[in-house]
Amino acid sequence: MPTSIYDETHGLFRAAVRNFVANEMTPRFDEWEKAGIMDREIYANAGRHGFVGFNMPESHGGGGSNDFRFNAVVSEELAYAGMGGAGNGIGLQNDIVSPYFIAYCTDEQKDRWWPGIASGEKILAIAMTEPGTGSDLASIATTADPDGDEYVVNGAKTFITNGINADLVVAVARTGEGRDGLSLLVVERGMPGFERGRNLDKIGQKSADTAELFFTDVRVPKANLLGEEGKAMKYLSFNLAQERLSLAINGVAVAEAAVQWTVDYVKERTAFGQPIAAFQNTKFVLAEVDTEVTVARAYMDQCILDHVHGELSPAGAAKAKLYGSELQNRVTDKCLQLFGGYGYMSEYPIGVAYTDARVATIYGGTSEIMKTIISQDILA
Repeated sequence: MPTSIYDETHGLFRAAVRNFVANEMTPRFDEWEKAGIMDREIYANAGRHGFVGFNMPESHGGGGSNDFRFNAVVSEELAYAGMGGAGNGIGLQNDIVSPYFIAYCTDEQKDRWWPGIASGEKILAIAMTEPGTGSDLASIATTADPDGDEYVVNGAKTFITNGINADLVVAVARTGEGRDGLSLLVVERGMPGFERGRNLDKIGQKSADTAELFFTDVRVPKANLLGEEGKAMKYLSFNLAQERLSLAINGVAVAEAAVQWTVDYVKERTAFGQPIAAFQNTKFVLAEVDTEVTVARAYMDQCILDHVHGELSPAGAAKAKLYGSELQNRVTDKCLQLFGGYGYMSEYPIGVAYTDARVATIYGGTSEIMKTIISQDILA
């Protein structure tokens, strides 16, 4: 899709990412989908090529870039290649969790964690959702009781992306009462009492490991407190615009890819003695979805530029997430219909994209939550 927001440097980066995905990820994608988890070595491999950790400071082995357009390029290329859940895991690492470490680590924590994050050797996850708590973060029940130089953590989390592979989990836990009683603690692989439940069997996004996490008297050093105690709600809010924009970018890129896959298919597939592309219904459906993704791309590009300049508002990000995720569902559905029975087969990328898309209007804030944020802005 033609766009003017990227320069030559981004173009060279895009070509390198596309080559990496084609050579290192696409050949193994089916294997990861069947296993329900991506090989953790791919993170380190991506790190060696500069596709993970490029937003980490150069002082600790990262690329030193705070230009979100590089994040967008990675997200788009993973979507164009039909990486689904595999792309979701890498996007979580770059766009959603690492910013917390960049923003809130102490000098000691920087030396301890940053090099491994920058290299892709330490895989990240963030644990907010609980069995009884979704969007209502103020109701989080996981506790972290102080005991000398440690917190004793008890509770459970669910639907945690990268939950099996993760080495560092940013867990939201209760250190006090009310909304001001939540803190961010980094729970590390191997801490006694920290257990991972089953890798959840999802209908889509299968190559992204998604797990239940259990904390039973886990002793987390106070040195693993991220930021200040009681500031979790403030910290979680700081990255919400980027998280939602990241998901929106993925949604639009998946829709763009779906349109292209469908165009290629209907030109080759015949019915009643002529290509499917010759039928008026096919032409009209493609005209509709192509128009939708073209218009969406214009808004998404503007949101990316706004974010690069620090001007993306919560409502603007919510609009991007709402429209991008709904578009992803709508377009993959319409495109799958043009594939007929073959679209229902997982060997075709449109089939995988269709099932992967369903969660897009749920995770990162449901469409209903996005509408609430937007309406509050309109009526303010």
